[in-house]
Amino acid sequence: MEKMTIKEMQKAIIELKKAKQAVVLAHYYQLPEIQAVADYVGDSLALSTIAKETNAHLIVFCGVHFMAETAKILNPAKKVLLAHGDAGCPMADMIDEIKLASYKAKNPETTVVAYINTSAAVKALADVVVTSSNALKVIGYMQKQGKSILYVPDRHLANYANSLLPDNLPKLNLWPGYCPIHDEYSLKMVEQAKAKNPDALLLVHPEAPLEVLEAADFVGSTQGIVNFVERSDKRQFIIGTENGIIEVLKQKHPTKTFVPLNEKAVCPDMKKTTLDELHTTLLSERNEITLDNEIIAKAGLALNKMYEIQAEMK
Repeated sequence: MEKMTIKEMQKAIIELKKAKQAVVLAHYYQLPEIQAVADYVGDSLALSTIAKETNAHLIVFCGVHFMAETAKILNPAKKVLLAHGDAGCPMADMIDEIKLASYKAKNPETTVVAYINTSAAVKALADVVVTSSNALKVIGYMQKQGKSILYVPDRHLANYANSLLPDNLPKLNLWPGYCPIHDEYSLKMVEQAKAKNPDALLLVHPEAPLEVLEAADFVGSTQGIVNFVERSDKRQFIIGTENGIIEVLKQKHPTKTFVPLNEKAVCPDMKKTTLDELHTTLLSERNEITLDNEIIAKAGLALNKMYEIQAEMK
């Protein structure tokens, strides 16, 4: 049998989605041909919200493992598949439930705020989960309660939150985790990019080091960067996050120019998902996410706490 073309494979995937009443969720960092067949494309917060609200019988996540786990936590009765079973997240792997449980035992009064880039087992030990889209608001809300707070696992986002805090509020305790892609950004890269593109605005994800964030014209989540470009009347932008978003921005704004802060800023795990992988996963319903009921219940409380705080702050 001859190998299908990209167009043929995409058509087959769309037909399978319809036949199985499936919804395909794809992160902005996925390959363009994957995004083209997805029902929804977005960042972690947007996709989590869609997963929470979908009526589909089958959820297929084109992203990394913690994202598919989050969809399962929010939809425990539904079948959730990860398009590529080995797509993980190095940052999420920098903390596990054993280390976090040990920390909590030694610091029982500490509130734990967990980044969505964590395993379900870690989320189950947290008081609230946050994404890069809402982290600063939720953290600010929690800090007003006056308790000691541990933020896991991204030290850079925690450092950024601490830099914005009023002096009268307690600083976050940091876990030494980081995203290997965003951790590579440096002031030298900023200076070089600005020298080549003096009229461009620098837009950076909060997972980057603090010195880079302080040099940025805008700091925000992937969706925040997309929204900023949408609203801006500027024509040139330097993008400080995984380079997959640049293709999305080019498609949305063909008359604007987008330059990567680091041309090597590519997440290999996000790029593991191919049309072949997605098609096979849909066809055979492999790579199903299964979680212990207690983990689902406890992690669900932390995730839903995030939504409750968001609603309260509107």
